[in-house]
Amino acid sequence: MSKTKKYLDIFWTFFKIGLFTFGGGYVMLGIMQTTLVDKKKWLTEDEMFDLIAISESTPGPFAINAATFIGYKRANFIGSFFATLGTVLPSFVIILIVSYFLNAFESNLRLQNFLKGIQAGVGVLIFSASGRLAKKLEKSLFNILLFFLGVIVALFTNFSLIYLLLILAFFGIASSFAQKEKAFNKEPKLSDKEEDSHDNY
Repeated sequence: MSKTKKYLDIFWTFFKIGLFTFGGGYVMLGIMQTTLVDKKKWLTEDEMFDLIAISESTPGPFAINAATFIGYKRANFIGSFFATLGTVLPSFVIILIVSYFLNAFESNLRLQNFLKGIQAGVGVLIFSASGRLAKKLEKSLFNILLFFLGVIVALFTNFSLIYLLLILAFFGIASSFAQKEKAFNKEPKLSDKEEDSHDNY
């Protein structure tokens, strides 16, 4: 595939994703999994996990961060440019049209019902994407407790989601170091005699 076709493929792929993503970047998860992981094989399931973590832990909207990351992975800087452009262009054009005809849209009953239907569909897409990601999550007691702790804090308190994300990330890093330390301590160690004989050899 030539570079031009590759750039156009990246742009068109993310243009379609951006065009049919109603309700924010998290809705994009399900579409991205189907398009980029299942169909195009641009990402593996594990890379999708990494993408979510990176996109959520860096400033800016999730959708743009994800598109920039994947575009760069596919075709460096120019790939990230076309991926980002393809993601934001549909929303930009639609918002321009809506703002121009705002008064007509507000009084249109059919359009209001259409948006209500989209709201229900958004919930289904987010739930579906979350279910697929949960299946890949390591089923350890620590991860399960951390997951439910995050859900409870996010749903039933006014605690900042940014601080919540940072705290959960800290616990994840601490757990990783603890597991490495535990594995290191379990490794068999040479006795003094074995060390002396090894040195003499």
